[in-house]
Amino acid sequence: MSNALHAALFEAPPQAADAKRTLVGLSRAELTDLMQEIGEPAFRARQLWHWIYHRGETDFAKMTTLAKPFRAALAERFDVGRPGISVDRQSIDGTRKWLLKFADGQEAESVHIPEEDRGTLCVSSQVGCTLTCKFCHTGTQRLVRNLSAGEIVGQIMNARDAIGEWPSPQDGRLLSNIVMMGMGEPLYNYDNVAKALKIVMDHEGISISKRKITLSTAGVVPMIGKAGAELGVNLAISLHAVTDELRDKIVPINKKYPIAELMQACRDYPTLNNARRITFEYVMLKDVNDSPADARALVKLIKDIPAKVNLIPFNPWPGAPFERSTNEAISKFAEIVFNAGYASPVRTPRGEDIMAACGQLKSESIRERKSVRDAAAAH
Repeated sequence: MSNALHAALFEAPPQAADAKRTLVGLSRAELTDLMQEIGEPAFRARQLWHWIYHRGETDFAKMTTLAKPFRAALAERFDVGRPGISVDRQSIDGTRKWLLKFADGQEAESVHIPEEDRGTLCVSSQVGCTLTCKFCHTGTQRLVRNLSAGEIVGQIMNARDAIGEWPSPQDGRLLSNIVMMGMGEPLYNYDNVAKALKIVMDHEGISISKRKITLSTAGVVPMIGKAGAELGVNLAISLHAVTDELRDKIVPINKKYPIAELMQACRDYPTLNNARRITFEYVMLKDVNDSPADARALVKLIKDIPAKVNLIPFNPWPGAPFERSTNEAISKFAEIVFNAGYASPVRTPRGEDIMAACGQLKSESIRERKSVRDAAAAH
């Protein structure tokens, strides 16, 4: 399926005719055009940008640098709110997970992971997922639709609300890093993801540096170079296997874009250097991909690529078809990779008690029939 067709089939349904238009997710250019459409000077867009993305204000009445009549007019026609919160759960280790509900009732999850030197937000790009990776709980949920740029940015703004981090601080942030590693394949929703990340990176708004943002893909090879050239964010590859035979089974997109093509796209990734390495994610599955021979093959596979390898102990869910590798097997694997000159940290599972760990995200949203959506759009 082409990226254009994929987007056309799985975009968010249109808003109801009487719904207020949300300003969250509009680019600077779109916000400027909108102000001109309603007869306001272009500088109004910059004022609104500051209030929405730097100060995180959700009430037009409190945007005090705007004239009162203008604030009232905005409130009648527009909205700067957040997604609804269906579930808000906190782990014993401090990890916090939100199940967010969007305007059409569909849901997706985001997770905040606090650490001593950073706070990372794992952000979703789709409701469900199209990839069906065998070790991933999200992959057992069929793709419902792509998230809009506003719905992606809204996850970040919701987290900022929850931790009380408005106005946007420059230092000491509790939310300092963004990883596009939540529900969905970001490169199958590239336009919305790119638009959202450009908003997030804007220095007059949320202002998170591209060096603090990581986009994770299972290997949509044709889009990798485009993402690097246009966004310049860090790249993570969900690899998980060192042979096409195994990867075809556990990461089915490999049948379309095999390992050799994926590795070449990594070698060609713009901005790649020793200071900005590609992260290869490798989930450790007992007696599947965790042998010393697999470790040596992995080292050979990534030779000459500035990289590090994140080893991820498998995070089980009810009915999962795999088991977590033993600590001994993980340690031996990590040692081989490390001795070959690659950092090989073992990711500490976080939020397992609230099903917030890597590969465990899943909402209760269901896929709508396209015929039903088409009928709704016609009314």
